[in-house]
Amino acid sequence: MNKRIVFVLIFIFIITAMPVVCFAADGETTSWFYQSALSLLPPAIAIVLALVTKEVYFSLFIGIVAGGLLYANFSFEGAINAIFTNAMIAKLSDPWNVGILIFLVMLGILVALMNKSGGSTAYGRWASERISSKRGAILSTFILGVLIFVDDYFNCLTVGSVMRPVTDKVKISRAKLAYIIDATAAPVCIIAPISSWAAAVTGIVDGYDGAELFLRAIPYNFYSILSLVMIVTMALLNFDYGPMRKNEINAENGDLFSTEDRPFGDLEANQGSEKGRVIDMILPVIVLIISCICGMVYTGGFFSGEANFADAFTNSDASIGLVLGSFVALVFVFFLYLPRRIITFKEFSRCIVEGFNSMVPAILILTFAWTLSAVTSMLGADAFVAGFMENSAAGLKFFLPAIVFLVALGLAFATGTSWGTFGILLPIVITVFPASSELLVIVVSACMAGAVCGDHISPISDTTIMASTGARCNHIIHVSTQIPYALTAAAVAFAAYIMAAFVQNAWVVLPIAIVVMIAVLLIIKACVTKNNQ
Repeated sequence: MNKRIVFVLIFIFIITAMPVVCFAADGETTSWFYQSALSLLPPAIAIVLALVTKEVYFSLFIGIVAGGLLYANFSFEGAINAIFTNAMIAKLSDPWNVGILIFLVMLGILVALMNKSGGSTAYGRWASERISSKRGAILSTFILGVLIFVDDYFNCLTVGSVMRPVTDKVKISRAKLAYIIDATAAPVCIIAPISSWAAAVTGIVDGYDGAELFLRAIPYNFYSILSLVMIVTMALLNFDYGPMRKNEINAENGDLFSTEDRPFGDLEANQGSEKGRVIDMILPVIVLIISCICGMVYTGGFFSGEANFADAFTNSDASIGLVLGSFVALVFVFFLYLPRRIITFKEFSRCIVEGFNSMVPAILILTFAWTLSAVTSMLGADAFVAGFMENSAAGLKFFLPAIVFLVALGLAFATGTSWGTFGILLPIVITVFPASSELLVIVVSACMAGAVCGDHISPISDTTIMASTGARCNHIIHVSTQIPYALTAAAVAFAAYIMAAFVQNAWVVLPIAIVVMIAVLLIIKACVTKNNQ
């Protein structure tokens, strides 16, 4: 459909809805659409528009406006209040979200400083001498992504900053880099016993030993494991398919972006000092990793003696911990660069502004995504999906893991949040089976895997946005190129959950799922090769 036609239809919808103005804001009224199927309309509008028009900001805004109008029963005043007061301002005043925004800005400043110091350039030269093939660059990016398992935001931005010069050198498209980053962020965090995601999941499960349940669920997290298997297999087989293939062909011909815009182009144009060394890139990253881990356990009471390391990590506030860790890294960089006169104080100050400016697109998208998620929740979309699943559970005992996987996938895709999906569905699924049942572990894992998958392919997911930012890739191109890959892994995972419900042994089902995943990729490669002959 022509973009202009889409925009005209949406404009007509908004204009015709606005005259239905009630201006009766004396008391709150219940939305006509609360907990109905139409509560999923706002994210659906935003997602479809984003994929069709490639305009992510406007698409998110239209979805927000549609949600506000539905929530206020088409009252203009009520919609404005809902959008800005109940959704956007409420989200931006949430301490967790504020912490994430501060963390983003500090990481942007760190990246700008590493570029200005010449550390990134020096690392790029050093790595290029040792990594001369696409396969080597992809596997190196994959390994680094697996090693940084503490937090997905931290993973996305750090891996992108470190590996971007290497992947550019061997002509890997920014879309491919963004996919590798995204597929080693949340999928790794959700199977790592020590991560902000593990802490979130174990904190949601009441009445159970959350840590034990999480550990038992790891080998059943088929989507996350298969996503990692997929990256390695495709690197070894050296092929791509779907829209990603076009981006990789363009990269071979010198176009890493496959789009006219150049995300963060101004920042990349800054070559930095010639005095920089590899250590000026490596040391800040190491300090950042260590300080972020220390910051997280600090918020959990480890250093005050209130908890051991594991409990402190479980009870940590990742948002505050990441802010503290990134601040320590900034202070370290100040004393690493300035005394050696790699950069001047004036250049250091300019990098603060440059780093903030580099994160403005990500901050804007996150703000809109959070607002849309809030509006969707106000319409009761989460309760609608949860009720649907709860009513459908009876009589579907052995198919419930696969059903939960799909429901969690759909909810996370529509709302753009894995953690929100955990919070909604886990309290429901743990009531279906007794604590001693292996099916309980399988269903819990299916819930987590589906949430990660939906988050992975959602254009309004904060992790997806972070992956685009880390790779400095056009956001919609990142989403459209990785969806076929994610859905391939999801299809195999869905079949694996059906098998797991009957076999109830992860160490039997997991190897079979991995073999099937590799076989599917071999078939796809054969089809791609045949079609291009």
